Amino acid sequence: MKRSEVLIQRLTNLLNRAVRSRFASGSLIAILILGALIACSKSEDAVTPGGTTTTENAVAIDSITTTSTTKEGNTGTAANADDILANSTFSSTVTVGFGSSVTITNPLAASGVTITESNGDVVINATATGVEYILSGTTTNGSVKIYSDKKFKLTLNGVNITNADGPAINIQSSKRAFVVLTDNTTNSLTDGTTYTASGTEDMKATLFSEGQLIVSGKGSLSVKGNYKHAICSDDYVRVMGGTITVTGAVSDGIHSNDAFIADGGTLNITTSGDGIQCEQGYIVINSGTFTINVVDKGISANYDVDTTIDPYVTINGGTITVNSTAGEGIESKSILTINDGIITAKTKDDGLNAGTFIYINGGTVYAYSTSNDAIDSNGKITVTGGKVIAVGSTAPEEGFDCDRNTFKITGGVLVGIAGATSTPTATVSTQPSVILGGSSANQLIHIRSNEGTEALTFLIPRTYATMLFSSPKLKTGQTYTVYTGGSVSNGTSLNGLYTSGTYSIGSQSSTFTTSSMVTRVGGSTGP
Repeated sequence: MKRSEVLIQRLTNLLNRAVRSRFASGSLIAILILGALIACSKSEDAVTPGGTTTTENAVAIDSITTTSTTKEGNTGTAANADDILANSTFSSTVTVGFGSSVTITNPLAASGVTITESNGDVVINATATGVEYILSGTTTNGSVKIYSDKKFKLTLNGVNITNADGPAINIQSSKRAFVVLTDNTTNSLTDGTTYTASGTEDMKATLFSEGQLIVSGKGSLSVKGNYKHAICSDDYVRVMGGTITVTGAVSDGIHSNDAFIADGGTLNITTSGDGIQCEQGYIVINSGTFTINVVDKGISANYDVDTTIDPYVTINGGTITVNSTAGEGIESKSILTINDGIITAKTKDDGLNAGTFIYINGGTVYAYSTSNDAIDSNGKITVTGGKVIAVGSTAPEEGFDCDRNTFKITGGVLVGIAGATSTPTATVSTQPSVILGGSSANQLIHIRSNEGTEALTFLIPRTYATMLFSSPKLKTGQTYTVYTGGSVSNGTSLNGLYTSGTYSIGSQSSTFTTSSMVTRVGGSTGP
C-alpha cells in the first residue's frame, strides 16, 4: 500500500471514531479531509518511481555513459622501433644554407659525401653512415636532391625552397629519411607546375621520397603541391610530430604506397584530391590532430590490382575532422576499425565506408553525408562502444547501412537518422535498439521511460524519415514515450546529443515498448 493510501486510511478511521463519539464538528471533518488530500498530493508528485527528480513538464538529462564490451577488429599500432629517431645515431653533420648564394659545409667530402650545386639546385651523393643534413635559408629557384646508400637525418632549420621545374626536396633513396622540423622554426616547400625529367627517376610530389619518410620535431612545415601530390613516399609515411600544413595540392595532400602511420603532430590539409591516401596498403592513426578539407576522399586506404594487399584503416586515437565536397570521409577497401578518438566527417558521399567490415569500439564519431549514407559497410557492422551519430541523406540512403549483412550492437550509444536504416541483428546483439519514424529539422526529440527516466534528448540536424537509436539507457520490457519539440535549459550537447541539462516537455509523438532486442515503431529498413 502506498504511503498516501496509508495516511488516508488512518484519517478515515480517526474520522469514524470521532463521529461515533460525537466529538467531530463539520469543521474538524473538513480539516481532516484536507490534510489527507495534501498528504496524498505531496507523496505522489515529489519523486517519480524511477528515482528521477522531476516536475510534470521537465526532466533531468542524464550524462551519456556508454557501456563497452570486448573490442573487435584491429587494435595494432604499427609500432616499429626502427622508426624512432632516438634509436639511430647521426654523428656527422653537413649543412646547406640558401640565400643570394648557396653555402655548403661538408666535412665528409673525402669520406663518402659528395655535394654539387648548379643554379641553386643541390645534389647530394652519399655512401657514409650516420649523416645529418641541415637545410636553412631561402631560395626562390632551387632544390635539394639526395642519393644515399644509408638511412639519414634531414633537418629543416628554417628553410624555404621553391623549385620552378621539379620537387623542392627529392629523395632518391630507398633508405629511411628522418625529416626533423627544428623546434620553433617555420619551413616551406613549393614545387613547379611542370617537372623536368631526370632519366627514369620517379618524382611526383613537392617533398618526395623513394624510401620511408618519417617526420618529427616541434617546428612547422608548409607544403604546396602544384604538380601532383604535396608529400609522397613510394614506401610509407610516418608522422610523429610537428605541424604540417598542405596549403593546396593538385592531387593528394599526403600520398604513400605501402602505409601511412601517425603517432602525433598536427596536420592541416587542403587539396583538390584526397587528403591522405595509401595507394596499396594500410593506414594507422594512433594520435594527432587532423583538419582535412578536400574535394575527394579525406582518408583512404585501397589497392589497384593486387588483391593480396589488406588496405585496412585503424584509428586508435587523435582528433580527425574531414570536410569533403564530393567524396567520402574515411574509406577502407577492407576493414575500418575505430577504437578511440574524436572523428567528424562532413561529406557529400559516405561519411565512413568500408569494403568488408566496420568496427566501432570507442571514441566519438559524427558522420554527416549530404547525398549518401552516413556510415556504409559493404559487409558487416559491429559496435561495441563509443558515441556514434550518423546523419544520412533521404531515401534510399541510410544512417547505418550494411545491406542485409550482420549488424551487431553490444555497447555504445548510436543515433542514426536518414531515409532508412539497416536493422540490427537481434540474435547477436546484446543491447536493445529501436527504429522510429521521421521528424523535422531543428527541433528536439526526447525519449523517456514510463518511470520518468530520460533515454535520449537530441537536436535534429536535418529532416529524416527513419531513426535508429540504441543505448545502455534502453531496457527490454520497458515502455517509453517519444516527445518532439520542447526546449533544453542549462544543457551541453555533443553534435546535438545532449549530455546534461533539463528538458521541458514538447508534444507527445508516440509510445513504444521494448519487448525484444530490436523494436520497430516506424521508419524504413534498407535492403
